[in-house]
Amino acid sequence: MQPLHILLLILAYFGVLILISYITGKSANNQTFFKANNSSPWYLVAFGMIGASLSGVTFISVPGWIEGDKMSYMQMVLGYVLGYAVIGLVLLPLYYRLNLTSIYTYLEGRFGRYSYKTGASLLLFSYFLERLELPFDYF
Repeated sequence: MQPLHILLLILAYFGVLILISYITGKSANNQTFFKANNSSPWYLVAFGMIGASLSGVTFISVPGWIEGDKMSYMQMVLGYVLGYAVIGLVLLPLYYRLNLTSIYTYLEGRFGRYSYKTGASLLLFSYFLERLELPFDYF
């Protein structure tokens, strides 16, 4: 396949996605996006959220990484399973009951605007540090 064909295919794919989102999302807002206007049960939203966080790249690249890493990645997978269980069984029912869309809205309602900003800033900062790929003995 020629590079131009690949580029056109990618542009067509994104064009179709944008068209579908424009047609179906005219009356959508944050409540619709995050919680489907409370029309879906929490366990269905949890299943969708966890499924969305596991991308196709994960299923393609991780098996080779595990083989090359001599199964040390398995510890991280077990951590993911535990983390997803806590999110799906503890946090999402709580979010539905309190009508929240994120932990930051809870922080803002419970502790004020500064805790909301601090929590969001710490998340962004941790993502930044993760991208630096510093060695563990750096700190």
